[in-house]
Amino acid sequence: MKLSPVKLKCRTFHTHNQGIWLVWLHGLLGKGEDWFSTVGACDQYPSLVIDLPGHSNSADVALTGGFAEMSELLSATLSKYQITDYCLIGYSLGGRIAMHHAIHGEYDGLRGLLVEGGNPGLFSRQERDTRLQHDQHWAQRFRQESITSVLADWYQQPVFADLTAAQRDQLIHLRSQNRGDSIADMLENISLGRQPWLVPDLQQITIPFTYLCGENDRKFQRIAQQHTLPLKTIPRVGHNAHYGNPAAFSSAVNHFLSFLVKETQ
Repeated sequence: MKLSPVKLKCRTFHTHNQGIWLVWLHGLLGKGEDWFSTVGACDQYPSLVIDLPGHSNSADVALTGGFAEMSELLSATLSKYQITDYCLIGYSLGGRIAMHHAIHGEYDGLRGLLVEGGNPGLFSRQERDTRLQHDQHWAQRFRQESITSVLADWYQQPVFADLTAAQRDQLIHLRSQNRGDSIADMLENISLGRQPWLVPDLQQITIPFTYLCGENDRKFQRIAQQHTLPLKTIPRVGHNAHYGNPAAFSSAVNHFLSFLVKETQ
């Protein structure tokens, strides 16, 4: 495989530790910093915290080749840091990227997969076409309207129903630092409507895999249960579990990692 010459912006933590690296992938509109509290609670492992294309310090990295290019970018970034043994941890969009990379990526060394509220795909062409149209509509709004006004509607979507008014306002403030056109490009390029149906491969995956989901995130609990994914729920939170209950989320991550380390020893 020819690795991409472009690399994603990252930060490293706890590099004095040996062994498996934790590679953190944030969600749409997010940034690597979203993981900092969890990374701090996982200080027994070296961590690579990535800013995805179009986001934060990688805002100038344009993605045009969909999931295949995203996986190449991830592989090239891991190669740059000479990371040969790693666990992918991804939230929402980052979880979808992690699952795709685990199934279709061409980079050795993946030892574990931890997904928080990531959709494993849509089965029918009709569902994928409908979702692509939905995401293209949001992308058009991100390009044409002020990002604050778009985010006010974005966080009214059912998946964010558990947020309090204060939490919603805080997220709008945080996410309004993004560039609307960059978010639109990313939203279109790795829309769920363009994602392969990953469920059969995930059901047979041979590396340790856990699917984390907020207790109040009914949609993604149903997805996990319907497709017999290895579900672990985080109490008292909805879709963004690491944001809503960082202590319980970090505990679940460390629990997963303790078994992962035993399997690789």
